[in-house]
Amino acid sequence: MSKTVSMSETKEVIQNNLDYTLFSWSKQKGQNPIAIKNGEGVYLYDYDGNKIIDFSSGLMNVNIGHGNQRITDAVVRQMQEVSYVTPSCVTKVRGELGKKLSEICPGDLNKAFFTLCGATSIENGIKLARLYTGRHKILSRYQSYHGASIGAISASGDPRRIPVDVQQAPNFVHFDLPYFYRWEYGEENLLKEAVAQLERIIAYEGPATIAAILLEGESGSSGCLQYPKGYLKAVREICNHHGILLIMDEVMSGFGRTGKWFGFENHGIIPDMIAMAKGLTCGYLPFGCLMVSDKIAAKYDDAMLPLGLTYSAHPVSCAAALETLKIYEDDNLIENAAVMGSYVTERMKELFAKHPSIGNFRTTGLLGCIELVKNRTTKEPMAPFNAKPDEMAVMNKVAAKIRELGMYTFVRWSYIFVAPPLCVTKAQIDEGLAIISEAIKMADEHVN
Repeated sequence: MSKTVSMSETKEVIQNNLDYTLFSWSKQKGQNPIAIKNGEGVYLYDYDGNKIIDFSSGLMNVNIGHGNQRITDAVVRQMQEVSYVTPSCVTKVRGELGKKLSEICPGDLNKAFFTLCGATSIENGIKLARLYTGRHKILSRYQSYHGASIGAISASGDPRRIPVDVQQAPNFVHFDLPYFYRWEYGEENLLKEAVAQLERIIAYEGPATIAAILLEGESGSSGCLQYPKGYLKAVREICNHHGILLIMDEVMSGFGRTGKWFGFENHGIIPDMIAMAKGLTCGYLPFGCLMVSDKIAAKYDDAMLPLGLTYSAHPVSCAAALETLKIYEDDNLIENAAVMGSYVTERMKELFAKHPSIGNFRTTGLLGCIELVKNRTTKEPMAPFNAKPDEMAVMNKVAAKIRELGMYTFVRWSYIFVAPPLCVTKAQIDEGLAIISEAIKMADEHVN
């Protein structure tokens, strides 16, 4: 008798995945995944034809929206020519992509080392910073996330690193950076304290031991925790003073997500390296890039650059990336992200008046989240930082309602993320916020 039993296509798809694959950041039993068949624009469709609005752009990476066949066509054209060459060979598309990224990036960030994903961009940035400076320590922020590989997770200040702390890579130092919503002493004092604390940490650790400071262009999965005004400029000055490199992690905040090409451009600085991935190909193919300044690259004009990946500068991924960059420009997606981000903010004022559980909404362009609280005065979160399963009861109900009403979005602790594809329209934002508003009613019942 065959092991295959008669079942709907949806059930078969889900069961094969449950039986034969592992799921990220999850206990493996009790999974209830959505089986996606296809996507178009801001919508996903399951095998039963149900339409699901994607309000977090996958994992904040599908910036151009789903199902854009211009990427398909570009990939097919490249595969019809050549699908793979070793990184010691070159292709037309590799050079064109490097040139285009040089045009997009400010200052002297003109050299691209192509990687496979965000984590490999971060890993190579850390490695290169240490090699270039001859120093060993990397400073990064608590409440940040830089990837799941061992170096990137050690650099992260996210609690996802805690289960593997015993394996952590050495010489990573974290510092705290308060954010305005939970700061009681005024915005001016917030900036002073944040800068003073960083300066103390550098003094304690020894400036001559610090290779780089690694920061996200704009905070993402930690809750879109915005920098104090003027903070990144102060960090840039501190780095210049001590000969410390500044690496900006633009994996999530890059490529139009914040209404600029890169999140750091909202702060008027230029880093020494940029780690990229996600929006570079918008998830259509795995790909990443470490953009490096001419000054750093020049050190290796006559010395071996000790970086390498079998799939570095993969021609098919390069073709996907080059076409993606063209779509951003042709469709005015970066400008649309800024306009739609302002529209979301205006609409959120209405929801704030309607729902007592909304404590705060913060966004830069279309990288934003709603923070739910039990009490607006005390600002007690609906679920605490690194919440245990029993502390997620209310938020799990909210997340389940969001899904039931036909939305996919990222819900974490007390946060509901609002980060739709950059092609989103006002009508689609209204549609999405209506779903979130209905789900938040469940949290309103727990306000005290």
